[in-house]
Amino acid sequence: MAVISISRGTFSGGKTLAEHVAGRLGYPCLGREEVLLEAGKEYGISERELTEAVNQPPPFWQQVPGRRVAYLMCLTAALLHRAQAGNLVYHGHAGHFLLSGISHVLRVRVIADMEYRIKAAMERMNLKRDEAIVYIDRVDKERIKWTRFLYGIEWGDPSQYDVVLNLERMTLEGASQAIVSMAQLDDFRVTPQSQKAFEDLKVTSGVWAALVRDERTKAASVRVIANSGVVTITGKASASKVVDAIPMVAGQVPGVKEIKNEVGIGSDWYW
Repeated sequence: MAVISISRGTFSGGKTLAEHVAGRLGYPCLGREEVLLEAGKEYGISERELTEAVNQPPPFWQQVPGRRVAYLMCLTAALLHRAQAGNLVYHGHAGHFLLSGISHVLRVRVIADMEYRIKAAMERMNLKRDEAIVYIDRVDKERIKWTRFLYGIEWGDPSQYDVVLNLERMTLEGASQAIVSMAQLDDFRVTPQSQKAFEDLKVTSGVWAALVRDERTKAASVRVIANSGVVTITGKASASKVVDAIPMVAGQVPGVKEIKNEVGIGSDWYW
């Protein structure tokens, strides 16, 4: 069965829709905020730091790209851990980008009329109409900038999704039924190839997150790629003792069969 990722705009109804879909399928339902919390606890990073990693404007992260990528990999590792059983509905604005390359992920985009969103923002945040419009506009622009910066694509581009649902024209009941029906198609079933992609990404993100968590290696500027358990680590570290610690830390991650440590001596990224 597919892992379902619902990309939601601010106050577009995506969270409620995700809960409806999860209820129909008997799946757990997970939101971005919960992933941030779980990743923070698991990898010893404060929720504030992780939140900044997905909310800070691109100019800040262009100065410290290594930490941004490492933090995103911690989020990916936490999300993949929860998706291990294959039964998960995730709602956020970029979950499908974290899980890119896995064909059994059903990528759903939820949109809604601006009036719908304004009314929801006014009710839930106790905002005046003008304040709600400003808030929604600001968050939408931030998300557009982020997906351009992180992935080089447009967040609202329909080609990035398998289906786009407009809650102005559909009820939550109808939209959830449509998603459940799509999730049962053969197109989104787990295949040997999609399972391999899942496992490779799980090991990749797991190794990256382990290196971030360990005091000996957390400042090393590295990149990690896993292929059928063979993990290649490249980049720079400030001292030979850090380079030597990298395979010891990476080797503790489940699924790692072999490590190719190609890290050289150079500058760490700023912590």
